[in-house]
Amino acid sequence: MPLSIRRRLPQKAQAISPHRLAFSLSPMLAKLKERSLRQKLPASRDGFGLGNRQAKAPMVGIALPSVCTPDAETDPSPKDDDAAYENTTWCNRDLIPIPPDRRTYGVLSYLGYWTVAGSCLSAWSTGSTLLAFGLSPRQAIGAVVGGGVVTGLLAVACGWMGENHHIGFTVSSRFSWGMRGSYFPVILRIFTGSIWFGLQALWGGQATRVAIGALFPPGFAHLPNRFDPRTHLQTNDFIGLVVWLCLFVPGVLVKPEELQPAFVISFIFFCGSCFGLLIWALSLLHGPGEMFYEPGTTENASWDFLFGITAILGAWGGGTIGQSDWTRYASRKYAPLMSQMVASPVTISATAIIGIIVTSAARDIIQGEILWNPIHLLAAIQDYYESSIPARIAVFLASLGLIGSQLLVSIVMISISTGMDIAGLWPKYLNIVRGGYIMAVVGIATQPWHILATATKFLAVISGFGIFLAPATGIMLADYHLVRRRRLKLKDLYVGNGTSIYWFDHGFNWRALAAFIAGAWPLVPGLVATVNGYTSPSWVPWIRLYNLTFVVGLAIGSFVFWLLNLVFPVPGIGQDAPFLDESLDAAPDTRSAPEHQVEAQGMVKRVMSTFRCQREA
Repeated sequence: MPLSIRRRLPQKAQAISPHRLAFSLSPMLAKLKERSLRQKLPASRDGFGLGNRQAKAPMVGIALPSVCTPDAETDPSPKDDDAAYENTTWCNRDLIPIPPDRRTYGVLSYLGYWTVAGSCLSAWSTGSTLLAFGLSPRQAIGAVVGGGVVTGLLAVACGWMGENHHIGFTVSSRFSWGMRGSYFPVILRIFTGSIWFGLQALWGGQATRVAIGALFPPGFAHLPNRFDPRTHLQTNDFIGLVVWLCLFVPGVLVKPEELQPAFVISFIFFCGSCFGLLIWALSLLHGPGEMFYEPGTTENASWDFLFGITAILGAWGGGTIGQSDWTRYASRKYAPLMSQMVASPVTISATAIIGIIVTSAARDIIQGEILWNPIHLLAAIQDYYESSIPARIAVFLASLGLIGSQLLVSIVMISISTGMDIAGLWPKYLNIVRGGYIMAVVGIATQPWHILATATKFLAVISGFGIFLAPATGIMLADYHLVRRRRLKLKDLYVGNGTSIYWFDHGFNWRALAAFIAGAWPLVPGLVATVNGYTSPSWVPWIRLYNLTFVVGLAIGSFVFWLLNLVFPVPGIGQDAPFLDESLDAAPDTRSAPEHQVEAQGMVKRVMSTFRCQREA
């Protein structure tokens, strides 16, 4: 033990209760804190109780070690100012377990999260698109309710590791796929997330186009198209997209833990748009219209009904598999549970049902094709009323709700999660913000205007997401809940060499790859047949299997992974360890103790923990 420490602590300090020793040291710490404040040296609050203590702890004089891979090359950016970790190939501020001072989400915050995630254009369009696909309105309502309930259950199961261990999808992939193998599911979700962002961005641009068209009629709304008709992109849509992206870019800079007020604002405006359209439709027809009571036009109603459920699961599959990206911010355990079980299915189902009713009524009012996209419906309403001032005001206000909803959905559901995945590819130099900007560029490059050209193509794409996301979800759930029994050695998730129990075979876990292939390959022929319109009898079994994409992929992936781990066990099963030492990671009880006494208690815990580390070394 260093002499400086021996002089300042009792001979048997390790046997003294931290609370007693903290009480004796608290007056001295209070003076030290007061002196540091006079010198304008802010006390560190990095969530781990460490910070840059080498220069601020004259009482101890110990160089506290940084966490993450100790022998990795480090880089100072991006990183907290007084962090207890170093940026490495596996670690940065956005990937570490969320420390207590950044866990700012309670029950109401998660309710707000799901009101944004469920009350959005995706829910409206997915439900109303099923009408254009051939389902009757009542069949479509049953499909969206069933899909919403299953989405809530999946969100609970996938969010558990975030509540318990405060890690996101990027890091949690490492214990299933291996430290190097985790790049595969991360890149997979980057790919699907980028495409999904492109769709949301184009919708946001179209909503912006409608708002501008309401302000400057009729020229902008019917602006001559300068693009090739084969591109399915209109000139005014492109202008609206550029304006919407100018609003999106600064929104990415907001930290995830500071987004709660925006949830409320977005929900209020979007609800105003939805209920405004609903009241307009019902007041003119005094009901949902004739289409609501018509039978479906599809030949295989049962299988297409299951396809509708799959479409809902595919649309929210990326959000459910990445639930830990948000549950890691929970201020207390089980805080996200109510929103996942209640708000998730209710908001998704309610928004989709409103979309189905309005779409059904609008066909009778406007006497045209099925307008499954509310943005196109708003433009049609302005033309229907010949750009009258009341109609333009109503269309403009409704468009604002859609614009705000698309901004929040793109940031909350896509940008943060996908940005975190991109940051996981190169954590030394990338963070969530930079990853979000990269995702935006890739998403626009996918040319989403081709995907939104027809309802059938839109459903095929979002259902196709399930082919890749369902097996990955099954692998993660089977590994965390069945194989490892929710016990993780967190510190090994940031060690990129053979000393980590998650290194497996040269950084890869072949069991996960085998389970993924087993869960995905039976669904690919059905996707090919659906996209290309193959209807011959030889394709029918594959199409029907594809209609159950998410259920089949998740079931096969989870079962095969569990079976392979039963036959070929992985090392480290049952091991459980925190990111830092338990005494450092635990937050002190501040309900009754004075602030300086609480900090003294934390300092004593850190000193005693360092003693144990030196003795073991």
